[in-house]
Amino acid sequence: MRLGIIALAVSSTLAIPAVQAEELQPGFEKIEIIGSRIALRTATDSVAPVDIITAEQLESTGMTETAKALQFAAPSYSFPFSSVTDGSDAVRPASLRGLSPDHTLVLVNGKRRHGSALVHLSGTVGKGSSNVDLNAIPMTAIKRIEILRDGASAQYGSDAIAGVINVVLKDSDQGGSLSAQAGQTYIGDGEQWRVGVNHGISLSNDGFVNVSLEAHHKDSTNRAGLDERKQYNDLPDGSADPREATFNRKSHQVGDAEYDNLGLFINAAQPITKDGKLYAFGGISQRETKSGAFYRRALDARNLTEIYPDGFLPQINPKIIDASLVLGYEFSLGEWNIDTSAGHGENSFNYNIVNTLNASLGPDSPNEFDAGTLTTRETNLNIDASRYFAFANDSEILFATGVSWRQNGYQIEAGETGSYINGGYDNRAAGSQGFTGFTPESQVDETRDNTGVYMELENQLTNEFYWAAALRYENYSDFGGNTSWKLAGRYDFTDNLALRGTINTGFRAPSVQQLYFSNISTLFNPDPVTGQLVPIESGTFNTLSPVTKALGINELDPELSQSFSLGLVYTNDTGLALTLDAYQISIDDRIILSSSVTPNDSPAVAAALAGTNAESARFFINAVDTRTRGVDLVVSQDFDIGSWGDLRANLAYAYNKTEIQDIHFPQILDGLGKKLFDSIEQTRMTSATPHNTGNLGLTHELGDFKTNIRLSYFGDYTVGYATGDVNYSDQWVMDLSVRYAATDALSFTAGVQNLFDVYPEKRPDDNNFGGIFVYPLTNTPFGFNGGYYFLEAKYTY
Repeated sequence: MRLGIIALAVSSTLAIPAVQAEELQPGFEKIEIIGSRIALRTATDSVAPVDIITAEQLESTGMTETAKALQFAAPSYSFPFSSVTDGSDAVRPASLRGLSPDHTLVLVNGKRRHGSALVHLSGTVGKGSSNVDLNAIPMTAIKRIEILRDGASAQYGSDAIAGVINVVLKDSDQGGSLSAQAGQTYIGDGEQWRVGVNHGISLSNDGFVNVSLEAHHKDSTNRAGLDERKQYNDLPDGSADPREATFNRKSHQVGDAEYDNLGLFINAAQPITKDGKLYAFGGISQRETKSGAFYRRALDARNLTEIYPDGFLPQINPKIIDASLVLGYEFSLGEWNIDTSAGHGENSFNYNIVNTLNASLGPDSPNEFDAGTLTTRETNLNIDASRYFAFANDSEILFATGVSWRQNGYQIEAGETGSYINGGYDNRAAGSQGFTGFTPESQVDETRDNTGVYMELENQLTNEFYWAAALRYENYSDFGGNTSWKLAGRYDFTDNLALRGTINTGFRAPSVQQLYFSNISTLFNPDPVTGQLVPIESGTFNTLSPVTKALGINELDPELSQSFSLGLVYTNDTGLALTLDAYQISIDDRIILSSSVTPNDSPAVAAALAGTNAESARFFINAVDTRTRGVDLVVSQDFDIGSWGDLRANLAYAYNKTEIQDIHFPQILDGLGKKLFDSIEQTRMTSATPHNTGNLGLTHELGDFKTNIRLSYFGDYTVGYATGDVNYSDQWVMDLSVRYAATDALSFTAGVQNLFDVYPEKRPDDNNFGGIFVYPLTNTPFGFNGGYYFLEAKYTY
């Protein structure tokens, strides 16, 4: 908390001109730009379900991370908690409608954003996938977020199977804000602070530059149980080592990672002519986290008592750098509106392992290593054009077309030699403990590119009937071409009631991470008899590897989808708005990261692994067909309660269920199907995310006070363990905040997240690692930090 107070004190000394911010009409904040090329459509006017979440709504959650705030604002979006999951502790997976993280396309200002270099490997939702790191975009820079809950590959290209998230950046040309927040958990850990500055600058001829800077620090939390295991070898006389009595039994670190993030974002535009405008946006962020692996006891063969006489907790300390820049020019040419843009983004994930050793190097081993770096790069070139033509019934039809070119690159740089080498000392374990470094054999620097062309039609044929159609063809340098299409329609029965529906095909190209990621590392697999975790050298092999070729695994193909949705929209003059949408998404050839197979499982596996250092193999493969069905309900109502102020109520509910339709493997692996995609993996795909989520929000304004109450519901979910599946019951979590406007410019907010200190159910005794892992390490919908309180000050000018 003291760091937060210091940050607040420092920020309050900054001199900022006291210029009053201009009020915006509320309707202007509900403009959407995804899902339709026709501008000025609102959420309830749209042909497909769209959530529009304003900056104020994100801030009202009190969350300090963009992705976490979005989870509590939109129930269809999931951002589950994970711990002791290697790099996923730093970049957690997020998903839409219960599908994989890489089934959601992320845009910034309507332009495709690059993904994270990290591949989720350690049992989280979306294992084997990579996702866009929304936390690299500061909340301070966000004007609103739009979530299109519908397949949109025909409109936007690959990845938009579950939907599209569009982050709209602030674009004010004057004034700004300065905010500071500090808080900690009820227990007293997880102390954090965040400071954000946003400033708008006016340029000549109606141009602007909007700059956002944000710094965020978070201390770790720890909900580990006591380590009651024997820590030291017995003395020569057979008696117990007396240090057993004084050893700190809280040996593990299970909870939030320590976190430092600094981000800068810029959004700018400058009219050049009457009908032409240059624009640019982008940003850079740097994040460092520190999380714990498994504790190495003093008696462990992976420890050297000459370095760590009492054992040690290896810590993964990655450095993540994310950078992006988009330049574009919009102009009119006759009746045509044309938008040309070029964008480039990069994300690097450097594995640093500290408080560790390489036991095979002996007592002279270093205690920290650079274990290698993952980097993803993406370049996009786009030309989009649209215009209106006269059409039937005296209406106009919008015709839009465009061409895009994209290049994706992926690079793995080996770690320093000591992070992976076997030094040969005393037959001890090789590589840096906690995370083994990438070897020279894992190094790769590959690219692939694709070209796409699309066409869209939109028409308001009558006052009651609107329809749209889209067709897109993309050709990839690695797997060839794909064509996707979409039809959508809406019919307004009255001014208050409308029916809307869509049907579309979609696709997701295998990511460059899935195509080229390769590594041999130490994994801890549960023993099927004892349930104890046993270390094993596991190889993750890409499709370029001789191992996968020997096993008959073909190069990856795109995932293909077919989607349907049907919904009702109801509004009335009393301020009530209701949308109810049902959908079905069928996906063929979903790409999975298989479970591990060993030489004992098959002669074919033994032959393929011969000559490698791996004791097991896993790989990316098109192997699963699924069907997801769901319903989304959103209701909002404004109430005028007279002298008691104004009240706004929001209810949102999301249901989805994924079922596996088929599992298929190459002929040489047919006999290993159940092992390659075992019950744990099947449970993770179908039941690890709650089927039912929802929230009820109440916002009350009276004078200078604004109170927000949010009651969030997380349905039951299942985690697969070696000893069997465990179902965790549903939970309710309440958040409360009160904002006081001291002046027109200065406000203070006090709030509590998880007011009643709710925790998930505990893990079963036969699968909690001797009581150390009290709660599920992965997939807990709202985490297990308990209650958290915060204070925030904001100055708007």
